[in-house]
Amino acid sequence: MPPFSVQCIDHIVLRVQDLERSIRFYAELLGCELVRRRDDLGLVHLRAGSSLIDLVSVNGPLGRKGGGAAGEQGRNMDHVCLRIEPFDEAAIIEHLLAHGLPRSAAAQVNFGAEGNGPSLYLADPDDNQIELKGPGLAH
Repeated sequence: MPPFSVQCIDHIVLRVQDLERSIRFYAELLGCELVRRRDDLGLVHLRAGSSLIDLVSVNGPLGRKGGGAAGEQGRNMDHVCLRIEPFDEAAIIEHLLAHGLPRSAAAQVNFGAEGNGPSLYLADPDDNQIELKGPGLAH
């Protein structure tokens, strides 16, 4: 058993061709609230209930890492983030290593649905990126 339990999906990150068009879609059509912009990264965070939908421009610094826009040859989702508890970095890394995953980089503080908090990244067998995210630092 892992040394934590999944609480919820913290956020998803979607790569989009037209950031402003996508912001309007999620805000006006779905009622998501724009809570933070990172224009330097081509990234916006939209509140979706207790979770976030992050939008990344395929032409921005983060989006270019994923290749071309979604289609036959390109992926549209950057990663899925799972909110876990407790966030014991050493125990999590030990657990991942015991299951044959490569050593993870040290935890970093990233923004999510509960604000800034610790997170670790890993890949599933198909190289889909998974972020394990602890509680916001204010908690």
